[in-house]
Amino acid sequence: MNLKMLLIAIALLNFFLPLGFVPLFDLDEGAFSEATREMLTNSNYLTTYLNGHLRFDKPILIYWLQALSVKILGLNEFALRLPSALAASLWAFAIWHFAKRYFNEKVAFYATLSMLGALQVNLIAKAAIADALLNLFIALSLFAVWSYLESGRLRWLYMAFAAIAFGFLTKGPVAVLVPLATTFLYLLSKRDLKSFFKTIFNPIGIVIFIAFAMPWYILEYLDQGEKFINGFFLKHNLERFGSTFESHKGSFFYYIPVLLIGFLPFTTPLLKAFYRIKSFLTEPLMRYLLLWFLFVFLFFSFSGTKLPHYVIYGYTPLFLFIGWIMANSKIGVTWGFLLPSLLLLGILLFFPLILEQIPPKNGYYEALFAAGKEIFGVKFQIITAALIIAFILLQLLPLNQEFKVAIIAALFGLYINLVVIRNYALVVQQPIKEAALYAKRHNLQVILYHFTKPSFLVYAEELSPKREPKVGDYILTQKHNLAKFKKYSVQYSKNGLYLIRIEK
Repeated sequence: MNLKMLLIAIALLNFFLPLGFVPLFDLDEGAFSEATREMLTNSNYLTTYLNGHLRFDKPILIYWLQALSVKILGLNEFALRLPSALAASLWAFAIWHFAKRYFNEKVAFYATLSMLGALQVNLIAKAAIADALLNLFIALSLFAVWSYLESGRLRWLYMAFAAIAFGFLTKGPVAVLVPLATTFLYLLSKRDLKSFFKTIFNPIGIVIFIAFAMPWYILEYLDQGEKFINGFFLKHNLERFGSTFESHKGSFFYYIPVLLIGFLPFTTPLLKAFYRIKSFLTEPLMRYLLLWFLFVFLFFSFSGTKLPHYVIYGYTPLFLFIGWIMANSKIGVTWGFLLPSLLLLGILLFFPLILEQIPPKNGYYEALFAAGKEIFGVKFQIITAALIIAFILLQLLPLNQEFKVAIIAALFGLYINLVVIRNYALVVQQPIKEAALYAKRHNLQVILYHFTKPSFLVYAEELSPKREPKVGDYILTQKHNLAKFKKYSVQYSKNGLYLIRIEK
């Protein structure tokens, strides 16, 4: 099997095989998917709504793509997640093509493999959210900028403007900020700011950006006016950077453990790449890639709002660094390479025991923990132990190193996607899906009482009233809230989640 076919096989296993395997996750997948469902229900393809209320969190492109997928394949997890899996696959192909062009095929193989296998990428690559699509456009824009700076060919610059425009239509200003800042810092390091202004003020490039990105923004402003400006640009962009938004806070060092865990099973070559970071400054392309990563890392480290996926905007250079390190050193499936993954697997092996040491804060979490200890019980531990043994045997077997690393990435991805994520979904999300399908079968309008689970709306295909419940209402709530009602009948319950009808 040639290297490219091996990568395609891993992409199919890690990105596409799990698409419909588990219910949608709350909050983000549920929110994006419900906004898409309401778009189709209302035939309003301009403005997004969530539970009947305006949603200005993100621009429109991901919703259009999800809506198209649902139109073709129906309303299901596979259709809602398919655009992200396709975008992640194109992102991987862009890494392969760029690395092969500017390095060699071996670097391209390891760079792409590390992207396909990285834990954090596996989580967003098939999630029904905007991040895989955004990362594709950020990668394409900065690859095109470098190709323009290196060759002087304007077609690359025009491609960069187009990619930035589609990124702006996917998630807003960050798609402009990252390539703009990276280009500025790189040309500043060369003391060539004249080229920077020549690049960003290219008239044809600006026309391309306006033509692709601005029509929806203009139409949305005409439709919603100041509500759009305040909701999207001020609340969901400026406020996210300047203050802690929705309790998503963390220290300046927040993204260090995110990197170490998010790159598993490639944490060791990532650390070796950081060890060589000083030498990257002397070579123009490596310096360009390093400035790309450092800007993203530092910008979001200073941000008031911190979420794990923000730093992924700077991961593409790190995949290329890993590819270079693994292709130009003796790194393979050694004990040092395996150690971080084995540590994680060791923790997961004893996960039921860890749950026993965590005091649940209320009855809902007590029920969740009880279900978790069962789902992550003996069968899960046997699978985890088998994977640990498989990794150790791979280190000992006299196989080709590229093939060994590919097997590690494939097995790790399958384990995370089809075992860990599936088990978590069975505990947390499956009860929400089942309750929603019950409500749909019985034509019930349900109030989500004191918690937010937009995936319920997707499966129930019904909005939830925003009001206090009264006698005769159906509500979905958590176990600790039941004491607030004098008399009720239980329609469905599982893992601390209750669908009830208020009787008195």
